[in-house]
Amino acid sequence: MSYLDTTGRIFDIQRYSVHDGFGIRTIVFLKGCLLRCRWCCNPESQEYAIQEMRQSDGKVRIVGQDVTVREVMKTVEQDRMYFRRSGGGLTLSGGESLLQYEFARDLLHAAKDQGFSTAMESMAGVSYDRIEAVLPYLDTYLMDIKHINGAKHREFCGKDNALMLENAWKVASSGQCELVIRTPVIPTFNDTVPEIRAIAEFAARLPGVEQMHILPYHRLGFDKYVGLGREYLMGDVKPPSRELMMELRDEVNKTGLRCMIGG
Repeated sequence: MSYLDTTGRIFDIQRYSVHDGFGIRTIVFLKGCLLRCRWCCNPESQEYAIQEMRQSDGKVRIVGQDVTVREVMKTVEQDRMYFRRSGGGLTLSGGESLLQYEFARDLLHAAKDQGFSTAMESMAGVSYDRIEAVLPYLDTYLMDIKHINGAKHREFCGKDNALMLENAWKVASSGQCELVIRTPVIPTFNDTVPEIRAIAEFAARLPGVEQMHILPYHRLGFDKYVGLGREYLMGDVKPPSRELMMELRDEVNKTGLRCMIGG
């Protein structure tokens, strides 16, 4: 069987993005996640199962479809002109892309065969052999590191982060791709200078890592929880102020990393 016939489950394809990798990107969102972060803005990504989600207009939308690499690439290839002009390409997101690592590997393989740059957003919480499978086809690994403290990570995300931190070292040491650390800034979880500094100091020690992105918490996923009949666990927590985000950016920069505030 050709790798183009590998089947996976996605819940969205977003075109013309400029936030998840260099240039204009087409983002493929894979179903399934190993964490249950309280603030997750894509709760429909968490379950691998195909779901129904009620929209604000009362209509029910089916979330999740099984597709082949070949089918996904028909959409991705429509943006070839934008990739060529901007240096952009394909980004995998989720969910956790590596829970469907064979599908992720073959999507990245297909993109590289077409001459597109590749990126993947992932928290690296799987066995390293799964990560190794995708690295030959990956240009940029956007790795989520949400906290250094394992107990707090478990409390807010549902799982310890020891394997994720271990895999960050392994990916960085491999030298096979650019590794960028991304951290969502979440009030009540990690929005203090000491907590962000601890992540930045860890990231600065990783071989070859030069960038860290901090992403302000937002409530844009709230309606999705309503549509899925789920409770939104962040309650009335407000996004961090711009002043705090600037302060945290400056703190990260002190470690020698280049820090960007994401959208």
